[in-house]
Amino acid sequence: MEKNILVLCTGNSCRSQIAEGYLRHFVKEKANVYSAGIETHGVNPRAIAIMKEDNIDISNHTSNNVDEYYDIPFDFVITVCDNAKERCPFFSTKATKFHYNFPDPAKTTGTEDEIMTAFQNVRNEIKAYCKKFVADNL
Repeated sequence: MEKNILVLCTGNSCRSQIAEGYLRHFVKEKANVYSAGIETHGVNPRAIAIMKEDNIDISNHTSNNVDEYYDIPFDFVITVCDNAKERCPFFSTKATKFHYNFPDPAKTTGTEDEIMTAFQNVRNEIKAYCKKFVADNL
């Protein structure tokens, strides 16, 4: 039976989208991967660009609200920011919960190069986290 994984963030625009992209890449057919937010802010164009640099296309991803997924029996719920963890709705599933507070690259200020460097750093952290998550849990 395939596993169901949900990645939760505040706005489902950056961190959860990057994590969804990498989890899909690493799990292949072993799991269904979803991402959602407590709110929906749309997929951040810089997140799309930064993933494209690593040959992962998330340009067709949508920004989804967690309420859309109440009927899915999740095996794993990963919160990627403290705000989502604190505001995570109750799921009546036996999902194993994981949490890692990644910095929000969308809050970075400065030049475009500085902002993109912040996105690259967070992308690399999320990639390493996702690779280890898949190795340890699937």
